[in-house]
Amino acid sequence: MKTPDPQRLSTGLPALDELLGGGLLPGSLTVVVGATGIGKTQLGLAFAQAGLAQENERGVLFDMASRGDSQNHADYAESLFNWTLTEKPAESSEVDAVLPEHVWDRDQARFDYTHIFRQSGRRVTKSDLEPDDWKEWKVELSRKLQRAIAFFYGNFAHGVRRCVIDGVEPVDRASDSWQLDLFEYVYHQILRKDHDWVARDLFRERFRQNASRVDEHAWDQGRIGCLLMYTSHEVMLDDLLERPIESGDLLSNANTIILMGKTRDGSQMGRALYVAKHRGSACDDRIVPYTINDQGLRIGVRA
Repeated sequence: MKTPDPQRLSTGLPALDELLGGGLLPGSLTVVVGATGIGKTQLGLAFAQAGLAQENERGVLFDMASRGDSQNHADYAESLFNWTLTEKPAESSEVDAVLPEHVWDRDQARFDYTHIFRQSGRRVTKSDLEPDDWKEWKVELSRKLQRAIAFFYGNFAHGVRRCVIDGVEPVDRASDSWQLDLFEYVYHQILRKDHDWVARDLFRERFRQNASRVDEHAWDQGRIGCLLMYTSHEVMLDDLLERPIESGDLLSNANTIILMGKTRDGSQMGRALYVAKHRGSACDDRIVPYTINDQGLRIGVRA
């Protein structure tokens, strides 16, 4: 087993790090694609947990699911890593989310998890709604964005350097997904933006009075790692391998793509993953089996 590359972000799974030529590249987007229940959440939690060893802070989870169904993040974190997720609570108002004294107080800013659409109760796409209802939904989205900025800023200011974004549901057309719109905002306007400009978006008219503390809590956005869990319609790995990537598609802009799917060998079903894309690094081109047990993902092991 190779020694982990300190310039890369470990996935928390040594066998996967080897497939990736040493790990994930910081400052880039990794998309993990697979159907519901294939093991994406376990992989995401392993990546977040690995931050504890590499950056002295676990990564954070941003859940975009809108149907209200649990993805068992807390249960998996507890059983796999003895990690009790701290959840950012719902504020009584959006103003409460950005009080400077909350941001600078680690106990009030450093949370592992947030689920900003917990009460929505159903999947929402643009085609689900009438034009007037869609306008109202966009207003709600804009209010939620302030909470998202506060969540990421508060964590990055206190040393977090990796995030997992989960709960992105499949749609027939990417342009129909509000979740992908929100992700694009989070990725480009928070994760890849200079820390002081994120602070300006957060504090607004109170930025000047907090400028010195913003400088004290600076971070390099080029060291932030992002793992996006993208739920697919396709269940079988062969179907994922044949899936076309169109220009402008989220996958076309990702630095690294990891496909996870079911496999069939005669009457035996299994699971396997494949690194379909890994810019800037050589990677292993094998399709690798894995299993899931009470210890999480075991890569290179057949069912």
